[in-house]
Amino acid sequence: MKTTKTILTELGACPEAVQWAGRKTHKRAWKTCRRGDWLLWIAGKLDVDRKWLVLAVCACARTVLNYVPKGEDRPRTAIETAEAWTRGEATIDQVRIAAHTAAHAAADVSYDAAHAAHAASYAAYVAYATDVAASAAACKDMADIVRKIIPFSVIKQAIADYEGKEEK
Repeated sequence: MKTTKTILTELGACPEAVQWAGRKTHKRAWKTCRRGDWLLWIAGKLDVDRKWLVLAVCACARTVLNYVPKGEDRPRTAIETAEAWTRGEATIDQVRIAAHTAAHAAADVSYDAAHAAHAASYAAYVAYATDVAASAAACKDMADIVRKIIPFSVIKQAIADYEGKEEK
């Protein structure tokens, strides 16, 4: 079994993350990381099902919806559309349209609301993107949200799958 530090290095994590991992076990690293963006990055690099990632990003994006002016529904709609996609209730084209619309909201609203629109747009984008680099969220609250949505059991399986691919 590879160490967390080795896996992070192989996947191209930033030096700060690799150093932080040190000698932590996979489980300890997942449970103690205070960076939501790092958790989403590793989940994406380990090919965790995109639906888990979308749900986690949507949950993070929802935390800033209170900055969106009353009556501005585009960011919320983008989040809801991306969430609907994870349940098979929206098409990828609907997700793209919602993401595009939410991105335009960024030009129409205040800076904080633009941040929410960007987060919502990103959540929708993750649904159809081929690679996930990182989330805009980089605080402990976001890490806790990510862990609530993506349990360690999912990460553990993704690590096992990654190691299995490496052996072939």
